[in-house]
Formats: sequence, structure tokens, C-alpha cells
Amino acid sequence: MSRERLRVAFDTVASLYQKARPDYPADLYSELLAMTGVEPPAHLLEIGCGPGKATLPLARAGFRITAVELGDALAVEARRRLRDFPGVSVVTSSFEAWEPPTGVLFDLVYAATAWKWVDPEVKYEKAAALLPSGGHLAVWDAQHAFPPDFDVFFTEIQQVYDEMGEGDGSTWPPPWPEDQPDPTATEFETSGHFDVIGTRRYVWSLRYTTEEYIALLETFSGHIAMQAAKREHLYDEVRRRLAVRPERRLTRHWLAVLTIGRRL
Repeated sequence: MSRERLRVAFDTVASLYQKARPDYPADLYSELLAMTGVEPPAHLLEIGCGPGKATLPLARAGFRITAVELGDALAVEARRRLRDFPGVSVVTSSFEAWEPPTGVLFDLVYAATAWKWVDPEVKYEKAAALLPSGGHLAVWDAQHAFPPDFDVFFTEIQQVYDEMGEGDGSTWPPPWPEDQPDPTATEFETSGHFDVIGTRRYVWSLRYTTEEYIALLETFSGHIAMQAAKREHLYDEVRRRLAVRPERRLTRHWLAVLTIGRRL
């Protein structure tokens, strides 16, 4: 399925996304502000805010935020959660199509688990145009991490993905978090618009019950797009494997990679 179709899939799970997806580490926000030097009430631009997962912490810190969100339902969820912050506005649009007010520049442009969905031919040039010289672009995500002690459940369930033809063909297990490449840093540099001033990695773990984990899977674009029969088979296998565990829970590790660039 194309990137264009996958990136709109999240709107179908707008009400589930905020609760099912993990919060980003507090240290990430602290280091973001320390490295960029932005302070409230600076005006920030968020690209792809979803239901406000990364918007809320910065709104609570006192920043003014313009948040652009492609999905209608996700934008509604974001407005509901951010209604107590008059300095925050949510615009329903793709970043590519959005027309900012004439002459407006932002103190920081950022994207959380959304940057990869933006057209690579547009995103760096447009972000740079919305920043003053020396302004900052920050992007981060939250992906599955596999430290040496990762839960064996994931080796077992990977076999199910492979048997269904839903594996990605990568070597198993994936690289350890510290060895995961950061292609975004390379993109920053090759864009011709930004110098990378720092990257940070954050690894943490969360415990999930069976239904909590299935709810999480329901928010991933690949699972949303999966054929219904395959998806139900996968979820039945998740339930079967966790049912034999005394606590009926699994541990999933997360990795967030924060990349910050300074506009040339």
C-alpha cells in the first residue's frame, strides 16, 4: 500500500490512538528545549499532531502552538484535548497543502512520529521556509526496540507474521537500540537546509495485557491495512500465547530517536 494511503489510515483509529500509543519520555522534552533554547511563550509549529500526543506536554509548558493535522477525526480529538489552551490551534490539512499566514515564522518546527509520512520532496524546504536563520527543526518517533533482554514473545509472534506473508524480510532479531541507524540525520544534512546539532536516543519498556497490546497493534498502519482474516488470525495467536503466561502480559521496549537540525 502506498505512503499516501497508509498515512491517512490513522484517522480511522482516532479515538484509540491517544490511549494506546505510549507517551514520549519527559527527558526528551527537556533535552529538546535545552538544545534548541526555545522558551515559553515561543510560537511552535507541529506537523502531524494526531490527537495531541506530543502537543499536550508543550502546551502545558506554556508554548503557543499551531498544530497541523491531516486527519479530520484526529484533528477533532486534538481540539478536544487541547481546548483548555487558548494559545494552541489545530488546523486540518496536510503539511504539504497548508498555507501558513503570510510572513509568519516559527521559533521551532517539530514532528513526532509523523515526519516520515510527509512528502520528502517538500518537507525540508517548507520547514526551512517557516523558520528564521538559526531556527530549529526537531523530529522524533517511537518504534519497537530490541535490547538484548527483549521479550521472547516477539520471536514467537514474528514467525506468525512471516507465515502470513506479513514479515518485512529483515534479519531477526533487529539491531540493538544503540545500533539502529538514524536515516533522518542523513536526510537533514543532505537536504541543504539544516545542520544536525544533536541526536538523542531514549529506550524504555512498558507492560501490556493481551487486550492492551492488541489495541496498540490496531493503531499501526500496517495492521489497519492488513486483510481482516490475517489480522484476526494474528490477534488470536497473540491471545493464545499470552494466555499461557501466569500474568498474561508481555513487555515491549520502545526507542525514540530525537534529531534536531539548525536552519542554515
